[in-house]
Amino acid sequence: MKKIMLVCCAGMSTSLLVEKMEKAAAKDNINVKIFAVGEIDLKNHMDVDVVLLGPQVRYLLNKIRKTMEPKGIPVDVIDSMMYGTMNGEKVLKKAMELINNSK
Repeated sequence: MKKIMLVCCAGMSTSLLVEKMEKAAAKDNINVKIFAVGEIDLKNHMDVDVVLLGPQVRYLLNKIRKTMEPKGIPVDVIDSMMYGTMNGEKVLKKAMELINNSK
């Protein structure tokens, strides 16, 4: 099972996106655990396969990459349009591509 972590300011604004991604994963029979955390809780969740940042915390990208990428964990920012429209299917596809390309 792959683990996808979404990061935003407090972990709240991404919760709807998590639900939409879970529905897309279920529809496509993708075995993943998707969860959202606030930036402050990131250090408590280092056992993930990919980290996606909400557009509102894109300023954290380099800082989080320095922490996660040496462990082989890809980090990227969710496209603003995908985030704004809560397109769980496209965000899930992006997460899976990042996981598959990091191996």
